[in-house]
Amino acid sequence: MRALSEWEELSGMRVLPPARPRKLAKVPFVELADGRLQGVVSSGSDIERVYVSSIEAGDFAFACSTNNNRPCGGARGSFCNHIAAMVGEAVVQYGGRRVARYLRIDVGTAAPDAATISSLMYDARPSASAAKPAAQVFSRFLRHLAYLELEPTTEPLAEMHWFAPSRAAA
Repeated sequence: MRALSEWEELSGMRVLPPARPRKLAKVPFVELADGRLQGVVSSGSDIERVYVSSIEAGDFAFACSTNNNRPCGGARGSFCNHIAAMVGEAVVQYGGRRVARYLRIDVGTAAPDAATISSLMYDARPSASAAKPAAQVFSRFLRHLAYLELEPTTEPLAEMHWFAPSRAAA
């Protein structure tokens, strides 16, 4: 068995830099996970309210609700402004090709912008989703915020050390 390099023994992973730096005030959290583009979007009218928005890959079923599970008034039959903002920030964070590929949108060889991605999804006539992943997404967002409050260290974090590296037999 080969010896592990120094970085393979750390409790960390390489993080891909964002496609472009993004501003976190409007969309503080966006991810491609669980077969959805999902994120947390700040309310434009109430500083204490956030919306959890999601779009399913493939059929583009969408959901948008507050962190208290109250439905978004703008997501009735089409994408609301929260979903549009989330798509825009996802393109900034991951790049248009990666977002389109994850959502299973055929854009050819061009690098699509957020408006193109939204338009192609809208043309497919998406419907409001019955499944609402708001609690899981909001929980991940809060966990993400907790990690940002930690002091920088090279020491392993106990809760992230579940994937202990295998050691070569001595």
